[in-house]
Amino acid sequence: MPQVSSPPTILIVEDEWVIALDIKQHLSKLGYNVSGTANSAEKALELVAATKPNLVLMDIYLQGDKSGIEAAEQIRQQFHLPVVFLTAHADEATLTQAIATHPYGYIVKPFEEQDLIIAIQVALANHLAEQAIHQALQKEKQLNELKSQFVSIVSHEFRNPLSSLLVTLELFEQPDRLTPEKRQAHIERGKAAIKHMAQLITDVLVLGQVEQEQFHSQPTLINIYQFCSYLVEDLQSPAQSRDRLVFTVSGCDEPAHLFYELDPKLLQHILINLLENALKYSPEDSTVTFQLHCEADYIQFQIQDQGIGLTEQDLAKLFTPFHRGMNVSKIPGTGLGLSIVKKCVDAHEGQISVDSTVGVGTTFTVIIPALKI
Repeated sequence: MPQVSSPPTILIVEDEWVIALDIKQHLSKLGYNVSGTANSAEKALELVAATKPNLVLMDIYLQGDKSGIEAAEQIRQQFHLPVVFLTAHADEATLTQAIATHPYGYIVKPFEEQDLIIAIQVALANHLAEQAIHQALQKEKQLNELKSQFVSIVSHEFRNPLSSLLVTLELFEQPDRLTPEKRQAHIERGKAAIKHMAQLITDVLVLGQVEQEQFHSQPTLINIYQFCSYLVEDLQSPAQSRDRLVFTVSGCDEPAHLFYELDPKLLQHILINLLENALKYSPEDSTVTFQLHCEADYIQFQIQDQGIGLTEQDLAKLFTPFHRGMNVSKIPGTGLGLSIVKKCVDAHEGQISVDSTVGVGTTFTVIIPALKI
């Protein structure tokens, strides 16, 4: 059933209580909600802050030291709300002062009910249009900043592995200069460069889907134990100890029958990014622990490393696209991985948390709701 939007709420600021009551009756008759009435600028500002109306009807001459014009200017600057002046004063000097506050309307009393309806509808429509334009401009600004960061980082991240591949191919043109051990080392380096570029392309494509809001979970039945086991096997490098990445399972007696409905593509983005980061940002002789914990209605993944850790400043911007840690030094990366992880977790309606200490290590915990089949 479609949701019915509630009628706009209007605050009346009028120093004559009889007139304020009459305006309130008019507004109620027209179907608007009245958030309150005020007879001074101070009271008006209090009510605006407390009730957050959609529009303010403002008399120019009020009780107290401040005029309605001063109150309107303060409301515009602090709360960005539309103000319509409703006053008996139409002289040129007063009108000039009022216009300086950028009001959304100006009605001279006594007014006809139709004049009030038109002024309110026009003011609300103009305010909504301005908000939409402002949001569009902000989004465009953010996209331009992201594009600039994207071009800079991606060009850098492609240049290094391509240079590595070029050196490897040039050396292969002179086979006499390579021992079997060096040849194998260059082959492994080339594979790593290709894998890095492939992952970068994947991250860019996923980020494009996120920006176009085409990111949705499409669950299918998978054996989560086998799924994680295959990922671990793929991440184990022949040049590294097979014990570097330790995979454990808890919360179940039969790992071979751990079937859940999950989106395998999104899940792969989550786990690959977290596991590769753990391996990349921790010493080669250290251990990365990957724990899968299964319950009847959710799955928990926990990835713990003994790496460089995250600073407090980095934790605050952890899932921001292109943000990289202050202490990563020359370790390559784009800053896209964790922002993609967060989007994938959100698409599963899950939760992600992190516990990290600089120089000690980092633990990421992901909880995804899912029913065991």
